[in-house]
Amino acid sequence: MKQYYVYILTNKSKTLYIGVTNNLERRMYEHKHKLIDGFTKKYNLTKLVYYEIAEDVRSAITREKQIKG
Repeated sequence: MKQYYVYILTNKSKTLYIGVTNNLERRMYEHKHKLIDGFTKKYNLTKLVYYEIAEDVRSAITREKQIKG
């Protein structure tokens, strides 16, 4: 069974990023090494402060939207 993660990153300025992934370890490596252009790279968001596990991608996306709201 596949797991999905809703996670929150921050930086020294306390900027937040909320995302969803199916491989948290890989995704954190990508954030820390700035392998993907975008918001997290621009604002140096590399510190994982929270995550939740979801059973399916739909519930993970729903939870991501709840947290953002």
